[in-house]
Amino acid sequence: MCHVIVTCRSMLWTILSIVVAFGELIAFMSEDWLIGKAKNGDIENRTGWPQEPYRPTLGIYGRCIKMPQGQYFRRDPLCGPYAEHFNEIASGFWQATAIFLAVGISILCIVAFVSVFTMCVQSVMKKSIFNVCGLLQGIAGLFLILGLILYPAGWGAQKVVGYCGHYASAYKLGECSLGWAFYTAIGGTVLTFICAVFSAQAEIATSSDKVQEEIEEGKNLICLL
Repeated sequence: MCHVIVTCRSMLWTILSIVVAFGELIAFMSEDWLIGKAKNGDIENRTGWPQEPYRPTLGIYGRCIKMPQGQYFRRDPLCGPYAEHFNEIASGFWQATAIFLAVGISILCIVAFVSVFTMCVQSVMKKSIFNVCGLLQGIAGLFLILGLILYPAGWGAQKVVGYCGHYASAYKLGECSLGWAFYTAIGGTVLTFICAVFSAQAEIATSSDKVQEEIEEGKNLICLL
């Protein structure tokens, strides 16, 4: 018989696991990893007044720019992938980053999906799902760290130099600044390891003596603080 067990610690672990997976996925897909140098502030629009400079953004495989239309620029940036194929990504380091992040995020998404069912199923083949998921989250965190370490090594690529100026090189931003996606990826990596550690607490909470007492009393829905 399935016993639905909900505790504060197990629920918090489940929520954090889902948030981390979605956060890392959104960051990976974003174009806001690098914010480029200001461009074309001296071009006049239809009213004859010079337009304010804008700063294009560059992601691992996507970018946001403003396309010229005559003597003025579009108000809204045009965003999309600059690389139609994997080998068209800016540099080999970014290709490696994409692989490591994709593997890590895939693991996190699987764990996030499984975490929803831990309220009803706490073990498989006598192995705690919480412990297995915690181990997977630790492995995913290592993949994310490798990806984030390799990412700045690709700042010397020709594509990046076009956005960040000639002073851009490996681990040197030049005229660019880091966007929110990079910081989100770092924060998600830290939370990934927190989730891996906290999974042990979720296991302890769902296998405590109070839970066993509730099960022996014949309750199918068990909610504990």
